[in-house]
Amino acid sequence: MHTFSTLPVELVYRIMDHQNDRTLFCSMQNICRRLNQILSTYQRYRTLTTLDLSRNEIGDEGAQHIANALRTNTTFTTLNLGWNEIGDEGAQHIANALRTNTTLTTLNLSANGIGVEGAQHIANALRTNTTLTTLNLSANEISVEGAQHIADGLRTNTTLTTLKLWRNEIGDEGAQHIANALRANTTLTTLHLEENGIGAEGALDIAIALPMNTTLTRLNLSANEIGVEGAQHIANALRTNTTLTTLNLQNNQIGDEGAQDIADGLRTNATLTTLNLEVNEIGDEGAQDIADALRTNATLTTLDLSWNRVGVGGAQHIADALRTNATLTTLNLEDNQIGAGGAEHISHALRTNATLTTLDLSRNRIGARGAQHISHALRTNATLTTLNLEGNEIDAGGAEHISDALRTNGTLTTLNLDGKQIGDEIAQHIADALERNISAKMV
Repeated sequence: MHTFSTLPVELVYRIMDHQNDRTLFCSMQNICRRLNQILSTYQRYRTLTTLDLSRNEIGDEGAQHIANALRTNTTFTTLNLGWNEIGDEGAQHIANALRTNTTLTTLNLSANGIGVEGAQHIANALRTNTTLTTLNLSANEISVEGAQHIADGLRTNTTLTTLKLWRNEIGDEGAQHIANALRANTTLTTLHLEENGIGAEGALDIAIALPMNTTLTRLNLSANEIGVEGAQHIANALRTNTTLTTLNLQNNQIGDEGAQDIADGLRTNATLTTLNLEVNEIGDEGAQDIADALRTNATLTTLDLSWNRVGVGGAQHIADALRTNATLTTLNLEDNQIGAGGAEHISHALRTNATLTTLDLSRNRIGARGAQHISHALRTNATLTTLNLEGNEIDAGGAEHISDALRTNGTLTTLNLDGKQIGDEIAQHIADALERNISAKMV
C-alpha cells in the first residue's frame, strides 16, 4: 500500500495537477520532508507567484497555515488575504512569517478586523523585513495607537513604497504619528489615508511633513473632513513640496474658499500632475480660482472637478484657461450645472486647445443645444480622443449634430451617449465613425 512517502514522483505530480493553488500552498506543504522536496520541483508550484485568498473566511487558524507556508516558500511575491477576519492573532502569525520570508513584495490584509495589537505585530515585522513594498491594512480597526505602531515601523523600514490605511479611525492624532514618520522615512511613495476623520488638524500635521519628505509622490486624503482650513494647510505645503505628483482631496467640504487656497498653491507648485477635487461644494468662484491657476501652472495634466456646483460662469472661466493652458490632458466636470451655455464656452475653447485628450461633461443638462455646440468644436479639434456626454438629456436631434461632426473628425475614438434617446440609426452612424478613427490610428 502506497503513501505520499512511497508514491512515485510522477504520480504525486498527477495528484498535484488536480489541486488548486490554495491547496498546493496551504495544505501540501510541511506534511513531510519528501513531499516538500517534490513540491519544490513541481513546475506549477515553482512558478506560482500570486495567491488570492480574499473572502474565504480563513480566520486566524487559516492565517497560521498561510504563515507556516510563507516561511519556506521562495516564489510568492503577491498575497491577498483581504476580507478574511483573521483578527489580531492571524496578523501575528503573518507578521512572524514576514520576519523570515524574503520574496513577498505585496500583502493585502484589508478588512480583517485587525486592531491595535495586530498592527503592532505587523509594525514590528516591518522593522526587519527587507522585501515588502506594498502593504494594505485598509478597513481595519487599528485606531490612533495602531497608527503609532505603524509609524514607528516606517521610521526604520527601508523597502515599503505603498501603504494603504484608509478607513481605520486613526483621527488627527493618528495622522500626526504618520506625519512624524514621513519626516524620516525615505522610501514611501504612495500613502492612502482616506476616510479616517483626520480633520483640519491632521491635515496640518501632514502638510508640515510634506516639505521635509523627499519621496512621497501620491497622497490620498479624501473624505477626511479637512474643510477650508485643512485645504489651506495642504495648499501651503504645495508651495514648497517638490515630489508630490498626485493629490486626492475628494469629498472634504473645502468649498470655494478652499479651492482658492489650492489654486494659490498650484501657481508655484511645479510637480503636481493629478488633482482630484471631486465632491467639494465648489461653485463658480472656486472654479474661477482654479482656472486662473491653470493659466500659469505648467505641470498639471489631470483635473477632477466632478460632482461640484460649477455653473455657466465657472465653465466660462475654465474654458478661458483652456485656451492658454498647454499641459492639461484630462478634465472631469461630471455632474455639475454648466448647461448648454457652459457647453458653448467649453466648445469655443476646444477649437483652439491642442492638449486635452479626455473630457467628461456627463450629467450637466447640456441638452440638444449643448450637443450642437460641442459638435462645432469636434469639426476642428484634432486632439480629443475620449468624450463623455452621458446623462445630458441629448435627444436624437442633438446626437445627429454629433454624428455629422464625426464625419470630418479624425481623432475621437470613445464617445459616451445615452443610446435609448438617440435612436438606432444615429447610434450606428456614430459607432461607424468612431470605428473608422480607431482603425486609422492602428495603421
